[in-house]
Amino acid sequence: MGRHTRALRSVGDHDAVVEPRDGHDDLAKALYQEFGGSLMAFALRLTGHDRQWAEDVVQETLIKAWRNADKLDRQPEMLRAWLFTVARRTVIDGWRSRSVRPQELEEIESDAIAVSDESDRTLAAMIVYEALQGLSPEQREAIQQTYLRDRTVNEVAATLGVPPGTVKSRIHHAVRALRRALRERG
Repeated sequence: MGRHTRALRSVGDHDAVVEPRDGHDDLAKALYQEFGGSLMAFALRLTGHDRQWAEDVVQETLIKAWRNADKLDRQPEMLRAWLFTVARRTVIDGWRSRSVRPQELEEIESDAIAVSDESDRTLAAMIVYEALQGLSPEQREAIQQTYLRDRTVNEVAATLGVPPGTVKSRIHHAVRALRRALRERG
């Protein structure tokens, strides 16, 4: 009797080899009954618990077994090793193809796409500029020196020839006035 004329007994006896009933279709059923659960658990671990992918792996593995039925060694331990090897290789191929292929993205409606627009920034700059114009020249100078030129209070005081406390006071009142003006403009 040749290798291709044997089929696995689906009873769960891991040492038994029996005669085929109706050829390859019975082999596929027997393989699924005997190894389907453990093959699925194995595929789930390999796919990171992606159930759909694991089911595809099991299905593809059993299809390969069905296509190669004439070449399979029907000893249960050999079938199990072959099936698990095919499943592992199928998952590896899947990981490789996913890493090479760009990830699929859902189509986004054109209204939902945010386009970088400088108009908001320009408008904000204009509002801040107008608010700065509402400050006294001394307050505006203190704000420009500290915030825009990134100088310390002591450096500004030395530049303007006033005490540091005066610079702090000008900044404090200028910031309050700017907040008020910006709140009014929305």
